[in-house]
Amino acid sequence: MTRIGSRVSLVTGIALLLAVCGVRSEEVEPVDSDYDRVPLSTVMPSYPEAARRERIEGEVQVCFDISREGFPRRVAVRRSTHRYFEKPARDAVRRSRWRPIPHPEKVPNIKACRTFRFTLVPVERDAG
Repeated sequence: MTRIGSRVSLVTGIALLLAVCGVRSEEVEPVDSDYDRVPLSTVMPSYPEAARRERIEGEVQVCFDISREGFPRRVAVRRSTHRYFEKPARDAVRRSRWRPIPHPEKVPNIKACRTFRFTLVPVERDAG
């Protein structure tokens, strides 16, 4: 068997093993801090391929300010269980939007935080 053929067989074997074991790819769950701003669109991060391949689960807390116009500012990771999840979580917050605040109203000086839980979820197998 050629080198390429053995690699293809290995990749196919791993995919079959995952299917037999009943492993679904992933799930990402957002958990918001308690703040008054109303989200208009919440973007969910993608599960990093390397973390999925290595079967790594984790959690990232991203904190940020929300501008008067509803855009996140000063987005930063507060805590993280693994670096694989940090960039997707930051990017998701940056692409999310909140309800703008009209000009006479005062913008609250509260830092918002969002925690993303990245988990691999087993799939129920059929009894048949």
